Amino acid sequence: MKKSEIRKIYLEKRKKLSQDEVFLLSEQIFENFINFFKPLSNQKIHIFIPSEKFKEINTQIFITYFLSRNIKVFVPKIVDAKLISVEIFSDTQFETNNWGISEPVSDEDSGVLNFDFVITPLLYCDFNGNRVGYGKGFYDHFFENISKNSKKIGVNYFNPDHMIDDVWENDIPLDYLVTPTGVLSFSSISE
Repeated sequence: MKKSEIRKIYLEKRKKLSQDEVFLLSEQIFENFINFFKPLSNQKIHIFIPSEKFKEINTQIFITYFLSRNIKVFVPKIVDAKLISVEIFSDTQFETNNWGISEPVSDEDSGVLNFDFVITPLLYCDFNGNRVGYGKGFYDHFFENISKNSKKIGVNYFNPDHMIDDVWENDIPLDYLVTPTGVLSFSSISE
């Protein structure tokens, strides 16, 4: 199936989720993440802030947990058409961008490239870790520059059920996918 078809299908599936379902499924994804990866104090985690408009996973649960346990939290911000990584703290000031997403007021790139985990937004992920996002390519460029040891983790309400036909050579697959039912690992797949 082509990315454009998948994008349409999964945007529609998301649209049908109630706020209660979003909250419950996000909680299950969060619990699966914590139980599987067991993040520790002083680790560095890059995580997106959700778009309510697109009913993305509620990552505020993750962020609150990380900050309360002295885990370093970094969030994406688009500056000059490039995704940068801004470190946030419990007192960080936020503003709403043109896409309706809350982001830090600061435009200061942390310069950190060696994250322990990069929790990545997506609409769909197939059985090989290939993802379908919103089609802007921000995360593929971001993945090119971070440490190869950073675990790239997708979070999604839905499990894979078909392959993506039009994977490009510049697409960088995920290492893991966390869903409400469990964690899939793609790191054993040969390149």
